[in-house]
Amino acid sequence: MPLHAKEFTVSIHGSQCDCIRFGKGPKTMIMLQGLNTRGIKGASLSLALMYRIFAKEYTVYLFDRRENLPENVTVRELAADVAAVMDQLGLSQADVLGVSQGGMIAQYLAMDRPDLVNKMVLAVTLSRKNPTVEAVLEHWISMTEQGAWSDLVEDMAVKMYSTAYVRRYRPFMKLLTLLQIPKDVPRFLTLTRACLTCDTYEQIDKIQCPVLVIGGGQDLLVTGEPSVEMAEKLGCQIYMYEDLGHAAYEEAKDFNQRVLEFFIE
Repeated sequence: MPLHAKEFTVSIHGSQCDCIRFGKGPKTMIMLQGLNTRGIKGASLSLALMYRIFAKEYTVYLFDRRENLPENVTVRELAADVAAVMDQLGLSQADVLGVSQGGMIAQYLAMDRPDLVNKMVLAVTLSRKNPTVEAVLEHWISMTEQGAWSDLVEDMAVKMYSTAYVRRYRPFMKLLTLLQIPKDVPRFLTLTRACLTCDTYEQIDKIQCPVLVIGGGQDLLVTGEPSVEMAEKLGCQIYMYEDLGHAAYEEAKDFNQRVLEFFIE
């Protein structure tokens, strides 16, 4: 299937936002990825292939965080940036998949701009910080400030992936370190700190669109508890990958199919 993957930029707030578009489906899907060290620029083909199951039903858009972020940027402000990009592109009533930090952004997007969201999947994310995520992110911040790249990449792998996955790829850890060193260290620190500003729990029931929550029972980054409490507060569907962790969206073979079925049902 031709994926028609294309990279482009959108100007917002006097800055640039890297974007990817693929697929030729009649409906609109927005994918909001989690915190990462490298951004989406140059990854259009690999991401389109990873999520090709959506290309028939949807025209899919991925938005990176914009350049020149203020040091104290909040998740809510990142959601306002997503809304600004969607407005620029003339997009509305999209089905939104938010993963990890992207799920935090998606919650604010649905609350502040309900006209932009038709359905939403919140995967391995949270509505308020907890001691586990605080400790992990503060440790990542400390390692980044010290330039301890091998320790950072290894700890990110351990906290996100299953034991079997980490064991399989441990021989390649030195190569992964070279590939995953933050491209822009101050930006990575800013976005890591922004995760700790998410606080939608008391207002999350304002979200009116249909929601599916997906969590990982062995999540060492945010834990599985936030998925359960979000679903209870929203009164929505939930699916837990009890044997997987934060990277369930990569490791679970049926993850994309599960999201697609929810969106098109």
